[in-house]
Amino acid sequence: MARITKPLTNTEVKQAKPKDKVYKLSDGGGLQLRVKPNGSKLWFLDYYRPFTKTRTTLSFGSYPSVSIAEARKQRDAAKALLAQNIDPKEHRAELELKNATANSNTLEHIAAQWLEVKKSTVSESHSQDTWRSLELHIFPTLGKLPIHKISAIKTIDTIKPIAMRGSLETVKRLCQRLNEIMVYSVNTGLLQANPLTGINKAFQTPVKKHLPTLKPDQLPTLMAALSVASIKITTRCLIEWQLHTMVRPSEAAGTRWDELDLDNGLWNIPAERMKKKKAHAVPLSPQSLALLELMRPISGKSPFVFPSDRNFHKHMNASTANVALKRMGFDGQLVAHGLRSLASTTLNEQGFDGDIVEAALAHVGDNEVRNAYNRSEYIKRRIPMMCWWSEYIEKAAAGNMSLASKKSLSLVKAAN
Repeated sequence: MARITKPLTNTEVKQAKPKDKVYKLSDGGGLQLRVKPNGSKLWFLDYYRPFTKTRTTLSFGSYPSVSIAEARKQRDAAKALLAQNIDPKEHRAELELKNATANSNTLEHIAAQWLEVKKSTVSESHSQDTWRSLELHIFPTLGKLPIHKISAIKTIDTIKPIAMRGSLETVKRLCQRLNEIMVYSVNTGLLQANPLTGINKAFQTPVKKHLPTLKPDQLPTLMAALSVASIKITTRCLIEWQLHTMVRPSEAAGTRWDELDLDNGLWNIPAERMKKKKAHAVPLSPQSLALLELMRPISGKSPFVFPSDRNFHKHMNASTANVALKRMGFDGQLVAHGLRSLASTTLNEQGFDGDIVEAALAHVGDNEVRNAYNRSEYIKRRIPMMCWWSEYIEKAAAGNMSLASKKSLSLVKAAN
């Protein structure tokens, strides 16, 4: 007949005195209280491991922090695992590792991983803007929280002050970016579900505002202002270069000499510099080539056509054109990005094929076959359109000497 162990009482455990050596008090079912010479009392479960049948022990903590009732509860839970051939010690280690991993996966840490993946589909300037917005508005409050502890309530409370300031576009972008991070977390197995779905509904929807631009009949006004503006020649060339080539401000500012195929009259912008991560070729009109000829003696020794004043090995800031336009009196009327809209409106009004205009603006569609056709065939069809556009700009600058005109170039050379 098996020996039955009498369960311990609270009094026995409390009054157990230390001895010269460690000794054990059994509570039954493998649960033991070990009393050490220093007076500490520790709970252990003595059991045989599944499959190997080797003897081992599992600690439950010290008395009185862990009471008899709690120790017995832990023993019963371990026994339940053993009944399923699960080693309770290994089970605990797995849970601890899982918990440690979950707590080290902070929002900021996971956001960095997400952005690294996203970088393959967006421009460098866009990824930098994304990270800055998170650093400024989200990370100070939520950045150090484990991803599984991010809730809709905490996130909404974090974003509310931004909404109260009326920065609804910022709110919209933050909600979008945070949702993308959470979807990434779900797809990588860190979360079971996205806790931030629909948080944008907690805020007002921003009213769509188009970037300030000019009407086609206001182009002469812009060219006249450029001709008398108190700005550096490199800045003026940059503005005219963007106007003629119809590219985005960051793409224009970062123009490199090694991207230019002057023999074939093409500017080949690599995918990593484009917003949609698709390489873009720009047919160069004679006026665009004239601007490059003007910049060659200024920046020919720099990697960039429009180098920074402070560092010749870096390009001008993408916001330089915006600052110049503002100083020229176009604040609230025109931004650098609006030069693209000005070109688009003019070309569409003049009856040019809308698909060709879109291709010139590097607006990538979803149809990959069509995009491939855009790259190979549309370039030939874009050449006469780009030349027409440059001639249109030059005519608008009549009497104001556009830097892109051959006449202006000869005068500048004569002055030097």
